[in-house]
Amino acid sequence: METLFKSLDVTRLTTQLVEYLPRVGAAILILLGFLILSRVVRRPLRAMLGRAGFHVKLVELLVDKILHYAIAILGLVMAADQLGINVTAALAGISVAGIALGFAAQDSVANLISGILIFWDKPFVVGDWIKTADEFGCVSDITLRSTRIRTPRNTYVVIPNKSIIDSVLENYSKHGEMRVDVRLGIAYKEDIPTARKVLLEAMAGISRLRKEPPTDVVVEELGNSSVNLIVRVWIDDADDLQRTQFAVMEASKLALDAAGIQIPFPHLQLFVDNVEDRVWQRASRLAGRPADEAGEAGPS
Repeated sequence: METLFKSLDVTRLTTQLVEYLPRVGAAILILLGFLILSRVVRRPLRAMLGRAGFHVKLVELLVDKILHYAIAILGLVMAADQLGINVTAALAGISVAGIALGFAAQDSVANLISGILIFWDKPFVVGDWIKTADEFGCVSDITLRSTRIRTPRNTYVVIPNKSIIDSVLENYSKHGEMRVDVRLGIAYKEDIPTARKVLLEAMAGISRLRKEPPTDVVVEELGNSSVNLIVRVWIDDADDLQRTQFAVMEASKLALDAAGIQIPFPHLQLFVDNVEDRVWQRASRLAGRPADEAGEAGPS
C-alpha cells in the first residue's frame, strides 16, 4: 500500500483535478440550462399549438416527447463535449443503431406516422361512429399506434393506424344527423303509391325518427322479381343506426302484410314451347324430302 502511494504523484493528480473541475462545472451548467430551456418553451408552445387546432395527443407527442428529448440529447452532447468526450464517434454509432432499429420496426414506424396524420387531419375524433377496415363502432380512444373502437356487440377492437390510413373510412357522426336507408321489394302487381302511403304511416309510429328532414319512400329499381323500394328515414345520432334499421324493417313487414301488399320472394318463371314440328320440318329440308314425309318418318 505504501509503495502504491509513493508511486502516485499527488501533486500532479491534484493539479489535473483542479484543471478538470471547470469542465465538470460547465457540463453541469449546460445540462441545467437545457433542462430549464425545455421547461420554459414547453408551456407557450403547447398553448400555441392548441390554439392552432392541434389535437391534444399530437401536442403531447410534439412538445412533451419529441421536443423534450431533442433538447435533452442536445444538452448531453454539448456537456459531453465540454468533458472532452469524442461525441462524433458516439453520434455515428447512434445513427447506425437508429437506422437498424428503423428497418426492424417498419410497421411500428408506419403506424406512428399514420397516427400523426390522423391527429393532424382529424377524419374522426373520440365518440364518432365510424366504419373502416371492415369494422363498425364508436371510437373510444386514439393513440399514436392504433385506434380503439367499441362495436355494437360491445366488443373492443384495436385497429392499427396504418390500416385506417390505407383503407376507406366512413364517418357516421361527422355531420350530426344521418339518413338510414332500408331496402325492400313489393310484387309487380302492387300499386306503388298505395305501398308508399302504407309505409309512411308505419314510419310515423317509430318515435326515434326525426320529423325533419321528412321520411320518404322511393323506387330504387325494377328487379327481376320485385319492385325494389327504399324507405329513407333520419335519426339524430349514429348510435341508433342498427336499432333503427331493425325497427324500420319490422314495421314495414307488418304494415305491408296488414295492407295485403305482397313482398315476393325471388323466383324464376320458365316458358316451355313445343318445338318438335319445327325441328322435323327443318330436318326434312336438309334431307331434301317433303315436310309431310319427314313428319311421318318421325317418332310416333
